[in-house]
This record gives sequence, structure tokens and C-alpha cells, in this order.
Amino acid sequence: MCEEHSPYSPSHQARVKGELPYRRMDIQTIEEVIAECSSAGLQEIIPSTMGEPLIYKHMPRIIELCHEHNVKLNLTTNGTFPRLGAEAWARLIVPVGSDVKLSWNGSDQSSQRLVMVNNDFEQNMENLRTFIRIRDEHAKNGGNYCSVTLQMTFMEMNLHQIPRVVELAIKEGVDRVKGHHLWAHFTEIKNEDMRRNQDAIQRWNAVARECQQIAREHLLPNGKQITLANIYELDASHGGELHPKATCPFLGQEAWVNHEGRFDPCCSPDELRQSLGSFGNVNRNGLLEIWNSDEYRELMQTYLENDVCKQCNMRKIPG
Repeated sequence: MCEEHSPYSPSHQARVKGELPYRRMDIQTIEEVIAECSSAGLQEIIPSTMGEPLIYKHMPRIIELCHEHNVKLNLTTNGTFPRLGAEAWARLIVPVGSDVKLSWNGSDQSSQRLVMVNNDFEQNMENLRTFIRIRDEHAKNGGNYCSVTLQMTFMEMNLHQIPRVVELAIKEGVDRVKGHHLWAHFTEIKNEDMRRNQDAIQRWNAVARECQQIAREHLLPNGKQITLANIYELDASHGGELHPKATCPFLGQEAWVNHEGRFDPCCSPDELRQSLGSFGNVNRNGLLEIWNSDEYRELMQTYLENDVCKQCNMRKIPG
């Protein structure tokens, strides 16, 4: 389902053939942006939404920058913990982590691999337990508490697995299960969208209710209730829109910078977000100048006039 790395993605196929370069951000850009924004209220950084961040060779330097500028790391990983292994990565990440989201789309090997091709589910389970063990040890000794999230893409092929993932998360001491409805970039997966018709929405709603009931009736090992993010019923009359009162979680809250330094208003598919306007490049303008620009402020006020934003699967309902 990833616009960049799906087997259905033309750009992925071109990169495999060597016809397009892989996209990597220069570490100097990262250093300069963090230094510029750390004195202006920067709370955390989120490295990469278009690939596995732990294969980026400068990832240890990003963690150093978190220590240097007293900001947190909000990380999304596929759970394989490449290069260093789960324990070594956990000992680096946990002291500065605000939240670590592991991509998770099933409760066993066969269901996980329907979405995450060739994934080793048992190894991911071992990695999850290792990370949580080190997280808990660090917090018990008075250190930072880094929350752990299992993050899903809600699809037809894994619909029946969503309640099972919630159960797994509770058993393992995961703080949250979060997900987003599928953004169907490719014709081949349009029938996986749970918002595509009223029948699909009703079946999704039944699963959402089941998940909420599981969360209420089964507590985490620490006695708390697991958090379910974006697992709520949809209204079929809204025509696929998540909720008419749902708001953007990005504008005015998070600044996105692509590998070339281009400022992006959010993490929606590249072609779509570019239709929202051109705001500048942090290597030329600096991030704060763009952040405070009239063009960006206008978008913050008028974004729901754009079809891209109306149909966005990442808007959040109030409360």
C-alpha cells in the first residue's frame, strides 16, 4: 500500500532497475533544521515516512541530535531493527523516544505476510518483547518512558485480524494500537479500502466496536487501558469521509521536510500534497520563515476547501 515501495509503484520498479535514484536526505539539512527549531519550541522529530529509517546510515547521529537539543524521537519502524538488532537499537532509542510505532498487520505469520510480504512474524514478536523489556527497565530506573504502538493499515485483507492485534498488544504490554484507513494509490488495491461502499463501512464498524469492547474488558499488565487510535465507527452517509468534523493533525503542529529540503504541509501522497501549494525549501529559506509565511498560514485556515484534505484518511475527530 506504500506509494513509494509497493510492488505496484512505478517509482519503486524504476529504482529497482536503476532508472531512478533512491532518495536520501543530507545529514547537514537535518542538523540545521533541528538547530534552527530547537529554540522555537521543537518537541520531537519524526524521521522518515517513506521507508525504514533504521537503515539510514546517519540514524545514530539523529539520536545524538535529540540528546544535544533536548528533543524527543517519534519513530515508525517495520520492526526488523536492521543492522544493530532490537536490543542495541532499543538502548539507543528508549532514552529519547516519545513513541515507537511498529508496523503490524496481523496476529500470526500468514496474516502478517498478506500485507507485509516476507515478514518474519516470530522474529518481529521477539523484537517487540526485547524492546518493551528494555523500555520497562529504563523507566523503572527513573529514565524516560517511551510508549510503544502497533500501527496498522486498515484493509479488507486484514480486517478480521484487527481485534486479534488489539488482543496481542494488550498481552504484550503495548501502549496503543493505531491505524489509518487505506490510501489506495493503485488500482490493484482499491477493493481493499474499507470506505469504498456502505457494506464495507458496516463491516468495519462491527470490527471497531469489537476492538473497543476488548479494550474496555481487558487491561494492560500495568493496569491501564490500551489506547485505540483511529479505531471508531464511520458514518456511511459521509461518502467515505472519515468524519465531517475531523481536523488536520499536521497543519500548525508538524513541519514536514522532504529529502531535497522542500517544505511539505503534511505526509499525504506526494502528488496530492504538492497540489496544496509551493511553500519553499528549508535549505534556502529556513524552516521558520516558511512556517510563519502568509502562504502557509492561509492553508491552515482554508485547507478543508481542498478535495485532498476532505478525503484525507489521517484527519482526527475531536476528543
